[in-house]
Amino acid sequence: MISENFFNQIQQQLNNKLPFVVYRKPNDTLVKVLLQNTDEVHIVKDYSEKGFVFAPFDTNKEVVLIPLNISSLLQEDFVMSSVVETSYLESDDKIKNKEKHIELVQKGIDGIKEKQFQKVVLSRCEKIKLTEIDCINVFKKLLQKYPTAFVYCWYHPKIGLWLGATPETLIKIEGSRFKTMALAGTQKFEGTLDVNWQDKEKEEQQFVTDFIVDSLKTSVKNLTISNIETIKAGNVLHLKTTIKGILDLNLLNLKQVIKVLHPTPAVCGLPKESTKQFIINNENYNREYYTGFLGELNFQEKTTRNTNRRNVENNAYASVKHISNLFVNLRCMQIIEKKALIYVGGGITKDSIPEAEWQETVVKAEVMKKVLQ
Repeated sequence: MISENFFNQIQQQLNNKLPFVVYRKPNDTLVKVLLQNTDEVHIVKDYSEKGFVFAPFDTNKEVVLIPLNISSLLQEDFVMSSVVETSYLESDDKIKNKEKHIELVQKGIDGIKEKQFQKVVLSRCEKIKLTEIDCINVFKKLLQKYPTAFVYCWYHPKIGLWLGATPETLIKIEGSRFKTMALAGTQKFEGTLDVNWQDKEKEEQQFVTDFIVDSLKTSVKNLTISNIETIKAGNVLHLKTTIKGILDLNLLNLKQVIKVLHPTPAVCGLPKESTKQFIINNENYNREYYTGFLGELNFQEKTTRNTNRRNVENNAYASVKHISNLFVNLRCMQIIEKKALIYVGGGITKDSIPEAEWQETVVKAEVMKKVLQ
């Protein structure tokens, strides 16, 4: 059980305006926090660094690092605890937001029909007024409500405060072994995973799978692709395919892998460059770290072939692996003063219906709104 001292140290870090990240990986109980000892902004250069990375959507912008070597690392197991309810006021420009998003989606559909691109992911930012905010309390509520998500609270005084509960892995690498996923298609969870998927969602998900496989297949061995499954993420369902293999590190290092994958068609579109430019030119707001990625970079983990603890001799075969766990920054919000900026979007294909795409963003926004209620 997490002690009050654990969260008190995080609150003190926030009060002192020093960087930190507190997080829990999917289907885990261990909550970790990195407390950086200065307010300096550290930047990733070649992905050989060790620490927690926070990357923006725009690949031309810098990736921020909370380095392990100048941070305190604490960790404790989480169990259900009491939380305080947060007060918020619904945004007052919902009609205007709806009209703008429907217009944007239609523009995306027109671009597909004109063969500018095959698929584009379009998003919006919903501003929620808060009467009060306690980000540590909101983080606790995220832990309780979304046990299968990567849940985090990230803060840097020179950049901002972000919280989220993302269902999507960008990539996990242990030594040379990697695991990633294609996640796309959305419908509201109505009490069962046994649902029918429309051709639009199936096509959208296949776009993502094909892109990842085609991007990596020449640089990996033992590539395996799972069957498509339906998974629950908060109050919505998605289609998911798991992709695994062994990287040939002589052909592709971690920096190159990330460059190939980010941003994926699940958050940008296909082809990558033309859809990225369409997004920047037409969304009319800055995504910042929404649809970027975040997570552990080159953490060390000791592994051993010895399954019998009493057999000390075999412990000589223990080895240390570098492990990176990176997640796509979805289902997230940014806190600015007494406002929560909630970021939501969806994949647009030739079969998209603008009104339905708007409704999908309304459903996705509920993931963050539930922890503000």
